[in-house]
Amino acid sequence: MLKALLPAMVNAVAVVIGSSAGLTLRRGISQRFKVILFFSVGLATLGIGIRMVIGANNFLVVLFSMVIGGLIGEWLNIEQRLKAFGDKIQEGDFSTGFIMASLLFLVGPMTIVGSITAGLKGDGEIIYTKSILDFVSSIVLSSTYGLGVMLSALSVLIVQGGITLLSGLLSFLTKPEYLNDLVGVGGLLVLGIGLRILEIRDTKVGNFLPALLVSPLLSFLNSTLQK
Repeated sequence: MLKALLPAMVNAVAVVIGSSAGLTLRRGISQRFKVILFFSVGLATLGIGIRMVIGANNFLVVLFSMVIGGLIGEWLNIEQRLKAFGDKIQEGDFSTGFIMASLLFLVGPMTIVGSITAGLKGDGEIIYTKSILDFVSSIVLSSTYGLGVMLSALSVLIVQGGITLLSGLLSFLTKPEYLNDLVGVGGLLVLGIGLRILEIRDTKVGNFLPALLVSPLLSFLNSTLQK
């Protein structure tokens, strides 16, 4: 079991090390260069989100996942809870950094396919490759958004470790009819983060996180009705 969880642990450590480097780098960046970093990250985030959404199979599944998930998240007040936690540790960009990093590190084919492959076959190559990418990304993100990015390592460990342990039950998520719509929902959340970074709209992205759990359920209902 420990061997199967090793890729998720390595990925989490990579995020912590990268974030530590980014936090150190952050102290030496002047305000004018921080503004450029914000815009660079914001525009890149919009691009990533658009690419993810384009790959969705059924946009109605994506839409209703966002609607239902958003209502659940608003009821649970997820965004406010994250902001309150960030205020306690005096980290102004905590919620944005945590949500953004968690989404970018977890909502994608490499996370799902890699974790399930590690669980079923003991092959962690995909996650190890992803760890390198996340290491680089965490340096840039934490230099802009601070400690929230580092804490996303916990999300990486819990989610990827959980998928690995439950790989026998969750292998269906690697099928395109589930995976593509799930990534599409994640893409809309990433777009929301991009709008917030660019100060176009202060979207409550945290309240839409339950949409990621709703999406597979709606995809299952959709595939069942089509049979």
